[in-house]
Amino acid sequence: MTQEFDYIVVGAGSAGCVLAARLSEDPATRVLLLEAGPPDRSLWIHLPIGYGKTMWSPTYNWCFQTDPDPHMNGRRIYWPRGKTLGGCSSINGLIYIRGQREDFDHWAALGNAGWGYDEVLPYFIKSEGNQRGAIPLHGGDGPLKVSDIGARHALIEAFIDGAQQIGVPRTDDFNGARQEGAGYFQLNTWKGWRCSTAKAYLAPARRRGNLQVETGALASGVDFDGARASGVRYRQGGVMKSARARAEVLLAAGAIQSPQLLQLSGIGPEALLREHGITPRHVLPGVGENLQDHLQMRLIFECTQPITTNDQLNSWLGQLKLGLQWLLFRSGPLAVGINQGGCFMRALHDAAGRPVAATPDIQFHVATLSADMAGGKVHPFSGFTLSVCQLRPESRGHIRIRSTDPGVPPSMQPNYLSTELDRRTAVAAVKAARAIAAAPAMRPYVKREVKPGPEAGDDAALLDYCRNQGATIFHPSGTCRMGRDALAVVDERLRVHGVPGLRVIDCSAMPTLVSGNTNAAAVMMAEKAADMIRQDARRH
Repeated sequence: MTQEFDYIVVGAGSAGCVLAARLSEDPATRVLLLEAGPPDRSLWIHLPIGYGKTMWSPTYNWCFQTDPDPHMNGRRIYWPRGKTLGGCSSINGLIYIRGQREDFDHWAALGNAGWGYDEVLPYFIKSEGNQRGAIPLHGGDGPLKVSDIGARHALIEAFIDGAQQIGVPRTDDFNGARQEGAGYFQLNTWKGWRCSTAKAYLAPARRRGNLQVETGALASGVDFDGARASGVRYRQGGVMKSARARAEVLLAAGAIQSPQLLQLSGIGPEALLREHGITPRHVLPGVGENLQDHLQMRLIFECTQPITTNDQLNSWLGQLKLGLQWLLFRSGPLAVGINQGGCFMRALHDAAGRPVAATPDIQFHVATLSADMAGGKVHPFSGFTLSVCQLRPESRGHIRIRSTDPGVPPSMQPNYLSTELDRRTAVAAVKAARAIAAAPAMRPYVKREVKPGPEAGDDAALLDYCRNQGATIFHPSGTCRMGRDALAVVDERLRVHGVPGLRVIDCSAMPTLVSGNTNAAAVMMAEKAADMIRQDARRH
């Protein structure tokens, strides 16, 4: 029998857990939450440093690969995505960043009423349970816990001092009145544990009888009554099942799988659908287009002193100390994850030496360890990493189905570095990292630059390094863009244009990337969407 619910949420990730929890607060509302992955039972999910394990785990991670990118010397780039309760919030780097005021004001200026900074700020505050309490611009009692990194590290302090020496101020709040500055990140941790949306929102909500959570349930398509979305088909344990939605179907499967599911359901570019034998139900040429991501360039340095996490992880005594530090005090690298320090600054300058952007155009993630790739085995030497990315890339890619089987990953083409601005900013970002590493405060800690290395001496060599070594910093967005023009997929209330009863609520609905990590903004969008859904239901 087909079960009936008021709302069906597809995807139990950063946004989906929030939606299911908020909508089920009304005991008269029945909610079904579908998640393709397993429950979030692994210790490696909940232990912050477990990021290094889940980054490569096919059990908890989709382990996607992009198409060969012509602008990255034909490389395929590994794209991890969460496949468990909590989604990417269960496997990400834990960093709590909202983005800049100007990001959201830009969304509103594009015609998306209600998405300006002053209108989204209350939802950031509502979601946030900051260790510092309810201070201006922050929430103290929201479900999503936000903690300071307790201990200071000599390398991070040297980095912050080095940034100051090249003109970037120190800050203790990247989510305050001004993002620009260098300092320590705040993390989505609480008392030494990861705080995913599954833990923050879903776990307390699962006690409610009106919320049903199904794991191992891969959605294969949206069902319709006429033009209206009426339910979802999904595969669970090798059996095809269906569920009916009396009110709405809410897609929260992320920037890769939400457009994939729309295309599989006959909503998307007509030629693509017909190519795969899918009868178009509603032609929306923008579904899967407008893909944006932050491309990270990782500079690796050998440290002069044995004070890095590499040193601790490369000895049994060091590992024992790390374990005891966490077991006894819930502190140390195991409680922090990977990146402790950050910096937002303006790197690209014009011919007269003036910053091109009015607000920071690059972001640093600073780790007291080094490896060949994020989440990889640490190097045998004392190492640290300065990872830097452009915040607002112009390059646009796409997501397009390759099969009618929902288990077959779609084509993912990021088109990184496909515009002149992006190429110039990438080179400027690497130069900014080198400038901080060469500052007086950092010199005592830098034995040598391992990557790119001294042979990368001019702009052409640095750009080639970016193409050969650049990688995602895990923020794909924009593929079901919010807006009112012909290529927009959802309106300002996140309703799919021309398809009643269907919304998309995740990073795919972002018109443009936020200037920073995307998890906090995804949570904000879901909080705001839950209120809009309830308001719209009352009107009817």
